[in-house]
Amino acid sequence: MVEKVITLENIPLAEFLGVENRNINAIAAAFPQSRIVSRGDEIRIKGQPEEIVKVNQLFHALIEHFQQFGRLTEENVASYLNQDEERHERHEREDVILFGTRGVVVKAKTANQQRLVNAAKAHDLVIALGPAGTGKTYISVALAVRALKNKEVKKIIITRPAVEAGESLGFLPGDLKEKVDPYLRPIYDALDDMVPPEKLKFYQENRIIEIAPLAYMRGRTLQSAFILLDEAQNTTPSQIKMFLTRMGNDSKAIITGDTSQIDLPRHQHSGLVEALEILKEVKGIGVVKLDAADVVRHRLVRDIIGAYEKAGK
Repeated sequence: MVEKVITLENIPLAEFLGVENRNINAIAAAFPQSRIVSRGDEIRIKGQPEEIVKVNQLFHALIEHFQQFGRLTEENVASYLNQDEERHERHEREDVILFGTRGVVVKAKTANQQRLVNAAKAHDLVIALGPAGTGKTYISVALAVRALKNKEVKKIIITRPAVEAGESLGFLPGDLKEKVDPYLRPIYDALDDMVPPEKLKFYQENRIIEIAPLAYMRGRTLQSAFILLDEAQNTTPSQIKMFLTRMGNDSKAIITGDTSQIDLPRHQHSGLVEALEILKEVKGIGVVKLDAADVVRHRLVRDIIGAYEKAGK
């Protein structure tokens, strides 16, 4: 805990603190985690730094009010406290990307995740790089759903390359959809948090939300759409070029990938790695890099990623 001292200069203490100290008591009640006491012409605040900043700002606003109007009533104090709460709530609402299902609130949890949100606002095409668990796919899906809800786009297209990571698609049971759905499961999991089941079913049946392997994108021009390419490190150079040229008017795209987990055959180059080099001089493309510090899964995941990065170096 830290302490902050505010000196009341040329201000009658009794008038500022209110009858029976009701003004300062109301402030103390609004900040129960801090200790606020008056001694002589000083007000001492003890608490956590974040809350002390808020209390300090409030007192300086009240001091300015007293100096301007010559009085400070309980109603004035209540009004300033309400304004502070409204500012806090407004700030919280601005941070929220999306209010999902079952009480889920989706928002950036790290500085780099917030950079991804900001980059998506500023650019029509964003490339988000980072290891597993950093939230790059989850945040991207949330941004797409928000854009659809806000009628900024008419549809969402989410795609992944169906790369065989250890198992052959041909040996998986079922039809083509059943074969590729396991590769798209992380996308479905994210959407389950963000869109009610009935609405998600309606969106998919009416092709407002499409989730499909990357090969299905060939030959299409995607107008007024939010397009997400996930696991882009497993695209070939021709595949990622094909994806990049699908963007139509009023469309936005986010490409996510982890260049440390490429599952392509050894002789095949990653389209994502090549694209980063080819497109580095193209203006209007945002690139955001996330790292182990952004991992929002189990704490061990962060340590595991760090250990592998260290071993790789």
